[in-house]
Amino acid sequence: MDDRAVLVRRGLWLTGFTAAYNVGEAIAAIAFGLVALSVALIGFGLDSGIEVSAAVILIWRLRRDHLREETEHRALRAIGTTFLLLAVYVVAQASWTLYTSARPEPSLPGIVIAVLSLALMPPLALAKRRIGQKIGSKAMVAESMETIVCSLLSAFLLVGLVANATLGWWWADPLAALAMVPFLIKEGLEGLEGGHHDDD
Repeated sequence: MDDRAVLVRRGLWLTGFTAAYNVGEAIAAIAFGLVALSVALIGFGLDSGIEVSAAVILIWRLRRDHLREETEHRALRAIGTTFLLLAVYVVAQASWTLYTSARPEPSLPGIVIAVLSLALMPPLALAKRRIGQKIGSKAMVAESMETIVCSLLSAFLLVGLVANATLGWWWADPLAALAMVPFLIKEGLEGLEGGHHDDD
């Protein structure tokens, strides 16, 4: 097996793990969010669902690596679209939280979910980014950036949950999340533009 095939298999394993973890994270976050009436936690679960979509798109791309000239641009555009969906979600969720002054109940399970995600996502993103760079896949590099976004949202969720539990600062999480929107839009547009350039 050549070096590229080994890297692609490793990329598939990492991306498959990303998808499986995010499915479990989405179910747990939404369930515990409903119990605690935490808009931030429920929204975090919905975000995980969007990230599952990006991972599935990348798995489709890597499984067709022999057709990479045909599939790379499609995957890059699709992942770019998930970034824009993520931006819409963040704006909607944060704006609703601020508008309604939603004050979630303290959630220890939510804090555990955020800590676990924060521990796992950065090294996972770095590993995928390195493989994406080595095999020349902009789609994989873009998907690894979405995993970084997951870790940042985990950090914001953790700060929001802890700040709410200890200081009553219910607005900390939505304000921090809104600060990420320009980055999400930039990444999304770059993905769309990169995919179109590959068509030219």
